[in-house]
Amino acid sequence: MKILFLGRHYTYFRNFEGVLRELATRGHRLHLAVEQEDVLGGSKLVTALADEFPNVTYGLAPGRPEDDWAWTATRLRLGLDYLRYLHPTFDQAYKLRERARGRTPGAFVAMGGAVRAAGGWARRGAIGLLRRLERAVPEEPAIRAYIAAQQPDVVLLTPLVDLASSQIEYLRAARALRIPTALCVWSWDHLSSKALLRESPDRVFVWNHTQKREAMDLHGVGAEQVVVTGAQCFDQWFDRAPSRRREEFCRSVGLDPARPYLLWVCSALIHGSPVEATFVLEWIRRIRASADPALRDIGILVRPHPSRLTEWEELGPLESGAVVWGSNPIDTQARADYFDSLYHSAAVVGINTSAFIEAGIAGRPVFTIVTPEFEENQYGTVHFRYLLDAGGGLLTVARGFDEHLAQLQASLQAPPDGVRPFVREFVRPLGLDRAATPIFVAEVEAMAGMTVADPPVDALASTWRWLLPRIGRMKDQERFERWTLSPREQASAERLRGLRAEKAIRRAMSRAVNDEQRQRKLQERAVRAEEARRRRVEARRSKQAASSPAAAGAAARCRD
Repeated sequence: MKILFLGRHYTYFRNFEGVLRELATRGHRLHLAVEQEDVLGGSKLVTALADEFPNVTYGLAPGRPEDDWAWTATRLRLGLDYLRYLHPTFDQAYKLRERARGRTPGAFVAMGGAVRAAGGWARRGAIGLLRRLERAVPEEPAIRAYIAAQQPDVVLLTPLVDLASSQIEYLRAARALRIPTALCVWSWDHLSSKALLRESPDRVFVWNHTQKREAMDLHGVGAEQVVVTGAQCFDQWFDRAPSRRREEFCRSVGLDPARPYLLWVCSALIHGSPVEATFVLEWIRRIRASADPALRDIGILVRPHPSRLTEWEELGPLESGAVVWGSNPIDTQARADYFDSLYHSAAVVGINTSAFIEAGIAGRPVFTIVTPEFEENQYGTVHFRYLLDAGGGLLTVARGFDEHLAQLQASLQAPPDGVRPFVREFVRPLGLDRAATPIFVAEVEAMAGMTVADPPVDALASTWRWLLPRIGRMKDQERFERWTLSPREQASAERLRGLRAEKAIRRAMSRAVNDEQRQRKLQERAVRAEEARRRRVEARRSKQAASSPAAAGAAARCRD
């Protein structure tokens, strides 16, 4: 069969490498298509697959041009995604709601306030209305032509749930061509922390029953459409042996082989979070100040996150016995390095990362420390609680450094617990001895020849298409910016106008260098413009501060 697999960029195929290899080995033709080029090294994986398998090809897929239709569709999708975060599930995941709010056009932020006051029925009604408007945006002919030319038997997509994702256009084009479609859930948090699945594909492949409930409850996917396969991306870590003995590994990274070491695994973190590297330096300092000699003298290995390398490049050398080491595990050697670092460690520590799950598979104890600066990345999300609850929990949590150091000290004195029930429930729910990849592949193969339901028909589609161009005409009109732009975009637009005004005043003053009266008027104009800018900034900050008590209350409820 011919399979078209669409990803946002090439790195998204990393979590499906085993699936791609198995499909190619079975003789299926694969074309890996992306919306944008990659900056995290994912193209190396794709080119290696294409070099190894002649039935694997790859390339860029066409997208919608940056026209008024694209602008209108993006506005509506951002609004839909924000309304999704008003679901009661996100009352405690306040950071996710705030993140979406910062990217949402003002009209939908205002709508959200009214919806929250009215209750769940209003939220569902508003989402239904915006869905109908968004579906009425005309399709991009180049996208349908591209998929038709590929002649796939099945179309797979990932991640599909980015904020305002345009991947929905590929899904709709495939469905219009009666080609079966499937969402391949990329990560453990994608159904809980990302955007709304605006239209259900024929199949949704999930890791476990937790994600199945998320697909049904948070995205409205029918139970018969959701398939639990296990987490195929973690198959590579089961029953794996380290590539080097511990002594050899420690010497290669610069650690003392005679001492155990702690592994700090860095996190991606929500945009706007503090610098993790600074916090890790403080963590190291606290460990070095411990009264327990075993903990004080322990080795420390820090693995930076691939998307946040620059914050480590700006730091000087770490304290003695601590090193920063490791790269993105997207090739054979990098994956071996990564597993060795987990396997040989005495314990794994971090903030909130899927590396905790991989450490659990390797049978290592996993710890985190909750502090005010990073609590939003933990209790301010939905998926963090899965580490505490699923299968009896994986993560040991400390509320402060003193408790954390005591936990580490106790762990160093106790034998490892081995693989915990969490791994069975969250990673391999169909059995610890059943790899997820063959199950996933079999489910993809079963989609061949599947009957695809007709796309939904909206009796009011002509009304929505009459309205949409009028929304599009608001683009680039300053008087509508409070409604059409997000808070971030409004701030950016104000800065741009301020810079243009300053430039215009400087030019005028240079031309009026011999006219004192003109110079004075221009200076007064500059002062008035600056005062107006400050008033707008203060008003925006006051508006943001008005919403902060809700976040503070949510945080307090989490602590309770």
